[in-house]
Amino acid sequence: MKVRKQRLGQGRAERLRAFGRTGCVVAVLLGLALAVTGVSRARLTAPRPTSLVRARGGHFLVAVGDGPRGYWPLGNVPERVAAATIAIEDRRFARHPGVDPIAIGRALLQNLAAGRRVSGASTIAMQIARMQQPGPRTWVRKIVEAVTAVCLTARYGREAILEHYLRIVPYGNRIHGIAFAARVYLDKPVEDLSWAEIAFLAAIPQSPARMNPYAPSGRARAVVRGRRILDALLRTGVMGEDEHALATHELARLQVRERGRRPWSAMHLALRLDRMLREPAGATPGPLLVTSTIDLDLQERVLEMARRSLARWRDAGAGNTAVLVVDLDGCRVRAAVGSAGYFDASARGAIDYTRVPRFVGSTLKPFLYGLALDRRVITPTTILDDIEPGPGDVEDADHRFLGPLLPRFALANSRNVPAVNLLNRVGLEEVYTFFETLGLHDHARPARYYGQGIAIGAIPISLEQLVRAWTALATGGVLYDLVWYEGQPTSAPRRVLSEASARLVTLFLSDPSARLPVFPRMGATEYPFPVAVKTGTSAGYRDAWTVAYSNRYLVGVWVGDPDYQPMRRLGGFGSAAVLARDVLDLLHEADRGGLSDLSFPAPRGFVSRRICPLSGALATSVCDPVVAEWMAPEDVPATSCPMHVRIAVDRRSGRVATGETPRQYVELHTFVNLPPRYAGWALAAGLPVMGLEPGPPRQAAAPAPSSTASIVAATASPGPTNHLDPGRNLLHTLRWNSGAGVPVRVTITFPRNGSRLLRDPESPGGMDTLALRAAVSEPVAQLLWYVDGTPFRTVAYPYTVRWPVSRGEHVFVAEVPFTHTRSSPVRVVLE
Repeated sequence: MKVRKQRLGQGRAERLRAFGRTGCVVAVLLGLALAVTGVSRARLTAPRPTSLVRARGGHFLVAVGDGPRGYWPLGNVPERVAAATIAIEDRRFARHPGVDPIAIGRALLQNLAAGRRVSGASTIAMQIARMQQPGPRTWVRKIVEAVTAVCLTARYGREAILEHYLRIVPYGNRIHGIAFAARVYLDKPVEDLSWAEIAFLAAIPQSPARMNPYAPSGRARAVVRGRRILDALLRTGVMGEDEHALATHELARLQVRERGRRPWSAMHLALRLDRMLREPAGATPGPLLVTSTIDLDLQERVLEMARRSLARWRDAGAGNTAVLVVDLDGCRVRAAVGSAGYFDASARGAIDYTRVPRFVGSTLKPFLYGLALDRRVITPTTILDDIEPGPGDVEDADHRFLGPLLPRFALANSRNVPAVNLLNRVGLEEVYTFFETLGLHDHARPARYYGQGIAIGAIPISLEQLVRAWTALATGGVLYDLVWYEGQPTSAPRRVLSEASARLVTLFLSDPSARLPVFPRMGATEYPFPVAVKTGTSAGYRDAWTVAYSNRYLVGVWVGDPDYQPMRRLGGFGSAAVLARDVLDLLHEADRGGLSDLSFPAPRGFVSRRICPLSGALATSVCDPVVAEWMAPEDVPATSCPMHVRIAVDRRSGRVATGETPRQYVELHTFVNLPPRYAGWALAAGLPVMGLEPGPPRQAAAPAPSSTASIVAATASPGPTNHLDPGRNLLHTLRWNSGAGVPVRVTITFPRNGSRLLRDPESPGGMDTLALRAAVSEPVAQLLWYVDGTPFRTVAYPYTVRWPVSRGEHVFVAEVPFTHTRSSPVRVVLE
């Protein structure tokens, strides 16, 4: 029995020894696991720093970043900040290896005495370990954090540990890091904080929610704890009695900056800046404190203008509007209204319409004219014809033709036919490439995809792209990137037009008289100071545009329907131009006294000459109207106007006066001699041609000094005018003046040789016709039209006829009857 008990005792002892050995092994392994875990976590990591974006004047716009905000690196920690932080968080920071045994013992005794956790022993390094790897507070985690803290201190050193702590520690309201907290709460860089401000901020991390600076109770708690920090700094001799008294006084009166909220007037802008400042993963972080170029007060006023204007246009089908305002000093964006209301779901208000590609109408024409001037395809005195539909039957919405036009008038009146003809003269590919240089497209489609539509804005372009391109006109030919925030990376300014061409286009667009007769004076494009302005309307009135600039500001406006539905005849002149004028008036509010010089400069080295707008030649004493035009010295016309002549007329009969006409019946009348190609236009304008119409012939007027045939239009003695409106300035007598011995030439003006035309599938049967037009150099009574070698119809002046179309290839010829005088054949394919 005794032996048995002895054996049992030995067995129990053996098991205990085995259990002890196993426990030791487990403990060692557990210790190793905890150590390995702690060592593996011994890295200083932080999220990407947040960019804090403010408008001019300091108004908060947006904090760029995901999740909590801040994490601004400090670099060198200011001594005061370091002293205050160590005094309240880790008094023996400079002496322990990352874990403070004294603090652990003190906390253990206090917690045992209280029977609950009333004190902690976490050092700054241990807090870093916990913030980088958050989780439930257990003894195991405490051990891992302690090991990690020791490894972090050994690996990085105390200065890096303190800097990292001050970068990631929370300060409430999702704010991390003292540098970011100083900017948000106190609007100061951390280097400029006073003792009171440092103590206030250093108090918050202990309990960020309870010491929320935006809550009065939380702010009061932070002030109380801040006094404790100041007292600790006084006890340790870091600050003197005077400093302590002053800091305590300031702390009691410390004010926190108002909470920054994303302004409702700049929601699209905030989202845009957020996108711009989010750098790709792995890239160098962007600027931390960003000052936007936006003037928030101006932004709010422009938005209110947009909302009021849109309310007036809703009945006409307008659904939304967008506005960009650019300060030409550096091309800084001062206001960007993406829609009339971000939260208006019915109008798709959350869409930023400054970024949506739409068809821009005539707002591209100035670039076409600028390029043509640069390439010397035209000069300021070149006559551009607006007398018949252009290629593809392009014409204007008013279905009018204004006759011979200088570039100034053709552009200011936004005529489509001269623009399309100019596109053909410059070259489709060259214009398309130029538009790519301006950033208006990325060449995703070839030029032929858009064809003649390029001249009249049939390319989808956003308001932002359009306004950026217009900086080239507003700044004298140099293309700039739009600047949205200070320090923004931009491409180098690029000259895309000569200064002379850009200035000429500016002078064309800023001449209110040149816009007559299409755009009336004192309308939406009229300003009390010089402004270059161009409107545009897309097909079907789906989009209305205006771009306008003074010598200080550039404004772009879009109005349209979010669902691309047509508006009810609401074009750029009637909508977008009104809003653009209101915005520019606001921008130049201080200039209304007329004391500022806002005029646009003429091209350097150019000279001004009086030009006849009908002929493009130097004006004579009988030319009326007359325009003062700037041009290079080498482009000054060598001849005077041959079109205006003054003839003595017998006022009793209206015929040319003779030597026998009594003096009291002799009157001097001015006659206009127009080249033959204007015959059809003149007749369409209601100007009958004498000598080719039935009835007894009247005595012909004296021939003008011209060797070729011309139309002669008698004019009354009109008062000064700025543009020839055929329906008002020309009266009722037109005649042919023939130069003797000049051979007759017949030219088919439409259709053009080699054209491919599409038949309208919606036209009723028998109603689809093609206009056949011809010009004759000398007066003839009739022309005979041939179609595919077969006589079709004999027509009188102005020799136009409509032919019922049929598919296939056809050949047209116009012939003077009973002669061998005929035009060159024109081949056309109809599909």
